Amino acid sequence: MIDNALIEAENTAALPALRADYDSLGERLDRRGIDIAAIKAQVAAFGVAVPSWGVGTGGTRFARFPGTGEPRHIFDKLDDCGVIQQLTRATPTVSLHIPWDKAAPADLLGKAGDLGLRFDAMNSNTFQDQPGQAHSYKFGSLSHTDAATRQQAVEHNLECIAIGEALGSKALTIWIGDGSNFPGQTHFTRQLDRYLDAVKQVYAGLPADWRLFTEHKMYEPAFYSTVVQDWGSNYLIAQELGPQALCLVDLGHHAPNVNIEMIVARLIRFGKLGGFHFNDSKYGDDDLDTGSIDPYRLFLVFNELVDAEGTPGFTPAHMLDQSHNVTDPIESLMVSAMEVQRAYANALLVDRATLSAAQDANDALSATTTLKTAFRTDVEPILAMARIEGGGAADPVATYRRSGYRARVAGIRPAVSGAGGGIV
Repeated sequence: MIDNALIEAENTAALPALRADYDSLGERLDRRGIDIAAIKAQVAAFGVAVPSWGVGTGGTRFARFPGTGEPRHIFDKLDDCGVIQQLTRATPTVSLHIPWDKAAPADLLGKAGDLGLRFDAMNSNTFQDQPGQAHSYKFGSLSHTDAATRQQAVEHNLECIAIGEALGSKALTIWIGDGSNFPGQTHFTRQLDRYLDAVKQVYAGLPADWRLFTEHKMYEPAFYSTVVQDWGSNYLIAQELGPQALCLVDLGHHAPNVNIEMIVARLIRFGKLGGFHFNDSKYGDDDLDTGSIDPYRLFLVFNELVDAEGTPGFTPAHMLDQSHNVTDPIESLMVSAMEVQRAYANALLVDRATLSAAQDANDALSATTTLKTAFRTDVEPILAMARIEGGGAADPVATYRRSGYRARVAGIRPAVSGAGGGIV
């Protein structure tokens, strides 16, 4: 963890200027009828989960270039996640991936407790083969033509639920790479029927207070067809499974010009929005840092979420899901968590009465200007003040770099090889 004395010293130096900026912003928001303290309280209460795999260096289908001090196992990953939460106060939970993070639940709970962390949704892995695995997932998992392979995938998901119950998790996320690479390779309808039959077995094993998130993805690793290809297919699957099944939206899993915020609104309308994997993309599923390409789209997504706040049963899950190929993963995850909070804060500033009136009057210019007014407001003083008051850092990245954490863990964790390709 980072020395709290360093955090306090950094915050003390930053506080005079921050206080002036915060007070100035408060005066301007007050003229718009907005209570800055209320916005700060909502931001401070908002959290986004960190994926355990996100603290490792990512890669592409062609190569991976390891970083220094990479985590060796789940307990190193939790240390890194603890630092992110310590500095940002925005990431109180960690989402585990099984079998990558498999360990004794008591040990995981003890480590997480020491770091002030809790566990979020569990993630199953049936998109790659593991050592000693009886049946290969090369041609599919939950939708495989072979019944034994499908049963193996079902049992793995049920195991993830059992582990999650021991850790206090309340959700299971299923993403599969099943699909086809050539026309005629698979019968689309029979493949979907096999998938539905298998997932229904997993759904039957859900505890009463759990949710099942099914995740869609347009392509990759199957490049001709994907079983759960889009939000429409995902919605139909969730409807068929039952009320505990919801759709998970990964921002990078759509075609470049898809209107994601409208998809979010549709899923909210029909009570099937389960949550998000936040990232950003330029061409496809790039898994870039959240808000690095299109921060306005991120804001528009949160505009729909804030609009739906208070709807009975509306409790979407939020998680980052990124591949850090050229940056320090801890830094990228901190920045991304703050960008998610920023989008939320900006969406809270939208004048909803003015927006609704403009929409009813078909006044397109006033409506879009109302959104832009909120988006263009610099809410950084709110975010920084919330971090300081919560025990975090005014400038998490600067404090992290001054702490020397990366160099310190590099002296403990051995260097790893970058040989071979593949996303990790």
